[in-house]
Amino acid sequence: MGYNGANNTGSETRLISIIEDLRTVFGKDVELTIPTLNEKNLRRYLEEDEHLKIVPIPSIYFFALKKIVEKQDLVLLVEGSCYMDTWTSALLWAFLWTTRCAYNQGIPCIAYAVDSGDLSKFNRFLVRREANKTDLIITRTTYAMERLIEIGVTAPIVSTADCAFSFETKLEAKHSLKKIWNSEQHGSNEGFVGMAVVDFHLWPVVIRPWGRKINLYKWPYYFSRSKSRVQSSKTLSKNWAREADRIVELYSKNIILICMEELDEPLAIEIKNRMKHSEKAQIVSAGTYNASQMTEVLRSLELLITSRYHAGVLSMKRSVPQIGVGHDQRLKGLYKDIEIEKELFIDYPKDNSNVERIWKTLSKKVDELMENPQHVKELIGKCYQKQVELSLNNKKYLKKFLFEHKDVMV
Repeated sequence: MGYNGANNTGSETRLISIIEDLRTVFGKDVELTIPTLNEKNLRRYLEEDEHLKIVPIPSIYFFALKKIVEKQDLVLLVEGSCYMDTWTSALLWAFLWTTRCAYNQGIPCIAYAVDSGDLSKFNRFLVRREANKTDLIITRTTYAMERLIEIGVTAPIVSTADCAFSFETKLEAKHSLKKIWNSEQHGSNEGFVGMAVVDFHLWPVVIRPWGRKINLYKWPYYFSRSKSRVQSSKTLSKNWAREADRIVELYSKNIILICMEELDEPLAIEIKNRMKHSEKAQIVSAGTYNASQMTEVLRSLELLITSRYHAGVLSMKRSVPQIGVGHDQRLKGLYKDIEIEKELFIDYPKDNSNVERIWKTLSKKVDELMENPQHVKELIGKCYQKQVELSLNNKKYLKKFLFEHKDVMV
């Protein structure tokens, strides 16, 4: 149970890696059921066969999820953004409802390498009540584990690392960035700086019976929009464009605007349109390219500036220097765990206060890394190896759990 079929590179890499983990632990013939709100998108990268079943569910999912859970021997929550309401309470409630259904049916339930983050007072109460019905919670950062314990979750919790650290790209995806860039007939000698952008001001998605079509995510879920939020989005795109132009002018680099989720495309388009040197920029989106191609793009950069958690994770294998511009606890938690938070993380203010100072700080960090990247490259290389080792513990904890619960597993 996860954010499956959303044209989201992070969820795609996680799902593929977790399927591999399950087949390693259970054997190739393990029967897997994957629910999704968007069956068409999911089938882009996942093939159904006799052992893997894709099951579409409606937007009002309670009855459908209950029916699916009843047929299982084990339930896994596989979405990274599991215990948070940053994106929408509806997503959080789906995971908590799935947990409750499993508990009521006496079916084991594991939260598999997940995260925790900001929660309203009501949702903290729900998480404390429902997450305690989980048989095992594996968090992908120590910070996430500490946050759950802090709000009163007493279910068994262990900390590892994200499943995407073990993601392997396909051979045909090699040199993806060069192929994509050449397809636009640009020069590529200057090198590439990536910007993985997110419009912080769209979220959370809220439940409404009706609303403007432009703000519709999937009925009955609508993006949060108001005059002030729209203005904040414009300010965000203006500052990204200004920094992109500055990098082009000072360092003669090409700019890759990376959309780790298809939903990031409108912001990326607006940034490109605002750039003075838009001919030096190109948009690369998960709506067009698969996880292997997106990962190869990320690993081909000279520098990554990211507001997306998995852009940071997937670029680390080739020690790409990176700077995080975060709006929630996920990226901050990762940077805390690998001990680069103070050096490479910028906390974007939710109230838009001191925005100019934030962008001046970013420019300063970009200059430092462009002029002297070696220290950070070495640091990230060491961090990556540790995270890979930790991510391998996901399978170990799953095996241990199965051995201890073999009496209730069919």
